[in-house]
Amino acid sequence: MTDNIKGKVVVITGASSGLGEAAARLLAKEGAKLVLGARRLDRLEVLAGELSLGKDAILATDVTDVGQVRRLVDHAVKAHGRVDVIINNAGLMPHSPLERGKVDDWDRMIDVNIKGVLYGIAAALPHMKTQKSGHIINVSSVAGHKVGPGGAVYAATKHAVRVISEGLRQEVKPYNIRTTIISPGAVATELPDSVTEPDVAQGVRALYDRVAIPADSFARTVAFAMSQPDEVDINEILFRPTAQEY
Repeated sequence: MTDNIKGKVVVITGASSGLGEAAARLLAKEGAKLVLGARRLDRLEVLAGELSLGKDAILATDVTDVGQVRRLVDHAVKAHGRVDVIINNAGLMPHSPLERGKVDDWDRMIDVNIKGVLYGIAAALPHMKTQKSGHIINVSSVAGHKVGPGGAVYAATKHAVRVISEGLRQEVKPYNIRTTIISPGAVATELPDSVTEPDVAQGVRALYDRVAIPADSFARTVAFAMSQPDEVDINEILFRPTAQEY
């Protein structure tokens, strides 16, 4: 399953924990050349040490700042001469009913979940066009396919990721660039910690405690998409815990 991964230069945002960390661990094991970005540099330093990565492998990155995202990708190109894959993974999920008017939470979700993906595309695409190759992996969610009470804005941001990714897929055909949307269900990460409303957080944590699956389930989907022959483009993967109804 992990053919076509060794030696690839892979940039991952939100790599300090959860899905990004799990992907970094598996891809490092398979011989990818990693460049990891996240806001928490201390966590990245620990991860880099555990994976025996050099100093060039990590960079403090806030995906709401387009300049920082460009710096991350340019750093990868400077260190390795190219960028083969970008995993636009950084995200947050502060659910709440719309009637509570949590405007700050809405803005944060739009800035991280939508703009962060767009900034990753903007940073990587020029390099991939020049190379005439590359793979852009964007992280959506089951919520990008289905909305429930309290999740309207989050679902909207994750649906936007799917729409943006499909438009991108069609546009990059002349450049031999692949695109993949990965939509996880409940995976054991720190995502529930981003819920700011205590009563909503309680319900989300109860769901995750009951059904969440390990983050390496996401890492395996990344490896599956990446490992396909260059002429095979896995455009979308939706997966859930077997026990998850939503």
